[in-house]
Amino acid sequence: MALFDLPLEALREYRSSVREPHDFDAFWEATIAETREAAWAARVEPVDTGLTLVNVSDVTFSGFAGDEIRAWWTVPADREPTAVIVEFIGYSGGRGLAHEVSNWPLAGYAHLTVDTRGQGWGHWRSGHTADPHGSGSAVPGVMTRGIEDPSTYYYRRVYADALRALETARELAPGLPLLITGVSQGGGLTIAAAGLAAMNGIDVVGALPDVPFLCDFPRATTITDNNPYREIATYLAGHRGRVEQTYATLAYFDGVNFARRASAPTLFSTALMDPTCPPSTVFGAFNAWGSDEKDIEVYPFNDHEGGGSYQRAVQLGWVAQRLA
Repeated sequence: MALFDLPLEALREYRSSVREPHDFDAFWEATIAETREAAWAARVEPVDTGLTLVNVSDVTFSGFAGDEIRAWWTVPADREPTAVIVEFIGYSGGRGLAHEVSNWPLAGYAHLTVDTRGQGWGHWRSGHTADPHGSGSAVPGVMTRGIEDPSTYYYRRVYADALRALETARELAPGLPLLITGVSQGGGLTIAAAGLAAMNGIDVVGALPDVPFLCDFPRATTITDNNPYREIATYLAGHRGRVEQTYATLAYFDGVNFARRASAPTLFSTALMDPTCPPSTVFGAFNAWGSDEKDIEVYPFNDHEGGGSYQRAVQLGWVAQRLA
């Protein structure tokens, strides 16, 4: 893939044209209030993984409408963790298996790996959380489930689950600094969770969206032909009269609008040859971020893999510096 988006100099100045619904805050306040009303105490069950350097527990907590959301809670076995990292998963993936341990607990942090409801069909990582809510006409995948109205859209449930994941992490490790991270869809959920956290008085000391998805929908759905954004274009090709309503719904879930509300320091990443999450859409959210404490790693010759292990090394250093 060659360079296809704006030049880097223009990306740094780019501002998204996504509209902000007049009742954006009220919509999310009502959604989170409804979610909290249905909340119940998380269940935590230790798991024997055969690993000796970390302890792993199977966590089940209440998400939107009190639905069960699954996660792995992994902590160092020989020391008290110094912070909590909540991680969200990329599109089609799930939390995986209990022994699939990331770098975070090995660096001394507690780590909550959160399933995404109704996903986990990707062969690379399985999921264990259902989405029991129905949908009207939709394209295969989850991008258009319930897209006729913001109240029924799939990501309303997922974003509410994401905030509940932060609250659950707080309950599991009270008093520890809280950080959020994720790649692709996980990066988009990181942005949404950071915005919702700021709106709900939850202190987040760092947000690390890696090649984030779910940002700048009007541009993303017209500049790339790659899935998952392509699911929306395919839906609109069949539902020709729903263009305006579809973008009106998506505005409630656009990472740009959540970025404007985020207050945590942040480290983004993007890749300039990424047709899945085009760099202009990433910069749309980054440039709108509500805190001046922000930085972005740019990988000029990479596709959606972005920085990969190079970016994780940068993140580990950034988190250590923030905590120091």
